[in-house]
Amino acid sequence: MKKGEIYEGIIEKIDFPNKGRVYIEDQLVTVKNGMPGQKIRFMINKKRAGRVEGRLLEVLERSPMEVREPVCSIFPQCGGCMYQTMDYKSQLEMKQQQIQELIDEAVKNGGQVDENGDPDYLFEEIKGSPIEFGYRNKMEFSFGDAQKDGPLTLGLHKKGSTYDVLDAVDCKLVHEDMNKILVCILEYCREQGFSYYHKMKHEGYLRHLLLRRANTTGEILVNLVTSTQLEPDLTPLVERLLALQLEGKIVGILHIINDSLADMVKSDETRILYGKDYFYEEILGLKFKITPFSFFQPNSMGAEVLYQTAREYIGDTKDMTVFDLYSGTGTISQILASVAKKVIGVEIVAEAVEAAKENAKRNEISNCEFIAGDVLKVLDEIEEKPDYIVLDPPREGIHPKALPKILRYGVENLVYISCKPTSLARDLEVFLANGYRVVKAVCVDQFSQTVHTESIVLLQRVENRR
Repeated sequence: MKKGEIYEGIIEKIDFPNKGRVYIEDQLVTVKNGMPGQKIRFMINKKRAGRVEGRLLEVLERSPMEVREPVCSIFPQCGGCMYQTMDYKSQLEMKQQQIQELIDEAVKNGGQVDENGDPDYLFEEIKGSPIEFGYRNKMEFSFGDAQKDGPLTLGLHKKGSTYDVLDAVDCKLVHEDMNKILVCILEYCREQGFSYYHKMKHEGYLRHLLLRRANTTGEILVNLVTSTQLEPDLTPLVERLLALQLEGKIVGILHIINDSLADMVKSDETRILYGKDYFYEEILGLKFKITPFSFFQPNSMGAEVLYQTAREYIGDTKDMTVFDLYSGTGTISQILASVAKKVIGVEIVAEAVEAAKENAKRNEISNCEFIAGDVLKVLDEIEEKPDYIVLDPPREGIHPKALPKILRYGVENLVYISCKPTSLARDLEVFLANGYRVVKAVCVDQFSQTVHTESIVLLQRVENRR
């Protein structure tokens, strides 16, 4: 095989997150963005140390697993959701298999096996999202064009493309209110002739649209992200947005200024054009204040399943001091507060820590303490010792230098919540090499139609490892 050559084959299996296995004679080729059972045409674009990767060019035949018709206008070109034509039960089965294989390998590498050499722990059946569509309470849309020098678009990136942006006017991952807001803003910006920000030239005005909508209250925050290369009066746009017929209610319209070179949603300055810069969401009877950049699980109803499951895994924490590391806006801390002596949350994002403090006060919780700082450094400074540790790190997992500090506490039990199972599997091997064993694990799907899922693992300290 040589780079540039084109082949046809059938995707036999998908490895996490979206790596399709295609065999051409005895050669394995990894092709992303497909579905098990699809016959595809692909081009070889990487070949190194016996590993071959291909780029998907065309789906020649649908997979037998594709039993539904597409529900939006830009599938399958859009990279937002991969599996909407697959039955949800099949999606869950595939995700469970992917995650279980990763954890199985980590457990076996750690020597935790039975008499037959199989991984010796309980992997429980995956838990699905309560709703398949319209579940996302947050979405970042990009301004751009779908082809070079084409008309202004607002939506999601074309699959496998850094630059092409497809209009997501009927995205089914979000509530219909968000689609109406997106269409309103896109039409207005086209009428005004506003240009989008070119990432390579660093020229242009429109950058992103960040929408957040509470599932329980229906409150909506509209955040328009632009550069300062234009200074138009946005009052007419605000009036149009407020005139929309929505199921929920817009409680804040913000103009976020971002002149950084990085292609990410961030704020140099935030101007409130209408209302306020926050809204409220409720999870398991607790009320949380959400700001534009607060971390909060993107599927509110799925988050309830996730946190209920985590609480079951954590078990009895009566009279215990619990460390909630990477605590975000303090959701887990507050859920545990009623069954623990004290909960200490550590989070590097200062805004999230302030929100956590406000949320705890609002929920009349007095035994939670929140510390702003990097877990790596805070663990050197904190004087209290935990009886129990809950870990919910970002996608890259736990910092390698923080792991020994966590292990040094020697707590009897830990619960690890992960949004990236490859990072989880890597970290599990370290725990198993240092006196812990995996008791049980489960997946909780918060991202139906996509490649992602959450995982929860219960770890227990053992005196004599095998």
